[in-house]
Amino acid sequence: MLSVSDIIFYIFAFFAAYAQLFLLITFLENRKILDKKNSVTELERYPAVTIIVPCWNEERTLSRTVRSILNLKYPKNRLRLILIDDGSTDGTWQAILRFAKYPNVKVFRKGNGGKHTALNLGLEHTDTEFLGCLDADSEADPESLLRLMSYFEKNPNLMAVTPSIVVKRAQNAVERAQKVEYYMANVFVKKMQAFLGAIHVTPGPLTIFRKKVFENLGPYRYAHNTEDMEIAYRMQKNHYLIEQCHEAVVYTSTPLSIRKLYKQRLRWIYGFINNTIDYRNVLFRKKYGNFALFTVPSGILALLASTFIFGKFIASAINLVSTKVMEYQTVGLKLIPKRNIFDPFFISTQATLFIGIFMVILVLITVFLGYKMAEGKGKFFSMDVLYFFLIFSFVAPIWLLQALLSTAFSRRPAWR
Repeated sequence: MLSVSDIIFYIFAFFAAYAQLFLLITFLENRKILDKKNSVTELERYPAVTIIVPCWNEERTLSRTVRSILNLKYPKNRLRLILIDDGSTDGTWQAILRFAKYPNVKVFRKGNGGKHTALNLGLEHTDTEFLGCLDADSEADPESLLRLMSYFEKNPNLMAVTPSIVVKRAQNAVERAQKVEYYMANVFVKKMQAFLGAIHVTPGPLTIFRKKVFENLGPYRYAHNTEDMEIAYRMQKNHYLIEQCHEAVVYTSTPLSIRKLYKQRLRWIYGFINNTIDYRNVLFRKKYGNFALFTVPSGILALLASTFIFGKFIASAINLVSTKVMEYQTVGLKLIPKRNIFDPFFISTQATLFIGIFMVILVLITVFLGYKMAEGKGKFFSMDVLYFFLIFSFVAPIWLLQALLSTAFSRRPAWR
């Protein structure tokens, strides 16, 4: 007889598989569009674009970020840069001043107020039709802006375009695990959400907006330290179209350690929970489309399912340990186990095993497709995939649970 715990597990497993298969079906329906390479080399018109670079203690990475913008294949007289030091305590301001001599670069220094205040200062000094942000730890591919702007040229109703964000350099196990995750989440899943009109984050690394988004909806907000998520929620609520250009690649730096990764993801998940609470009136309402009917509910489901399964795993581990302790107390310690001949009859045939294998296969498929979409070829990452499953299976549920507890007890996670 099934326990309540088993029933809950099967319910979560069903909806998780449904969400993954729904995205794969979306991919198959739009495969012909994806097969058409966005090999644009020029535009009919080159609108002026402003790129805002907010900085806080980024002296080591800022130069590479700015030079990647200056090297974009876009007319230099149509490209503006605004560099903003948000109260850095290192040599960031001196690094910024090296670029003050460029005619298309403006520099500003302000007291620390958070990323959204730096972006809003940039907005105040933007007079171009289009604008974007590039985080100071990221680098844009030379053709990325051209490809992003080609989407606006094709669709005058488009209000924002996000790029494919991939890991810049993956050296240790933590970075290599994130490399796999980024191909899955920031390339494949984000493009499928775009086909569904359901993108819920316009990330800092080079999302391009029409300026009228901010003129009509207002500036960035604090938004629980996730301003790039809140503006996407606000756009979706107002039926503003957001696209994703999977062939516009931006390279980003990722946390080097489990501790730094934990703090980053705690902030992201906390932001997702609280932005969803702030915009709860759009959930499950048909007029807000797949954003309200699929993307956000899928995120909520993933949060609850991961926390439940992790709790179930911990409970099973505790039960196993207590059983072994009782066995030791009863019969003592057995140092030499009995020799048993392998018998396939004793292989576990529980449904949970097959469900787990099925979900792993679905994840591997999405990783493969994400890599192919961004890099033009498919590849499995061997050890990278192993690192991904090990780290995200055991650490991710902890930051998910911590985000829930932080929300319940009104404790805001630190930025870093």
